[in-house]
Amino acid sequence: MTVGHLITLSGVLFTIGMVGVMSRRNILIVLLSVELMLNAVALAFVGFGAWRGNLDGQIMVFFAITVAAAEVAVGLAMVIALFRLRLTVDTDRVSLLKD
Repeated sequence: MTVGHLITLSGVLFTIGMVGVMSRRNILIVLLSVELMLNAVALAFVGFGAWRGNLDGQIMVFFAITVAAAEVAVGLAMVIALFRLRLTVDTDRVSLLKD
């Protein structure tokens, strides 16, 4: 697989994630789409690192995956708290922060 293929795949994955963030109403699907976008960027880092012939891209991916794990933990905790408060995870219904 060439670097061009990896970058193309990364762009396709990022686009799918962006469409998921923009079009879905369920917060869990939005978080999943954000993770897909983060993985697409990680794939691009690895592709460019392989193209340059060093490990910088893989090191950046290691830190990005560490941050993603923390993001998932905090995001799911916020979704659970929001569901307990509003009894829904629909973004249209919880976007008003009046209460």
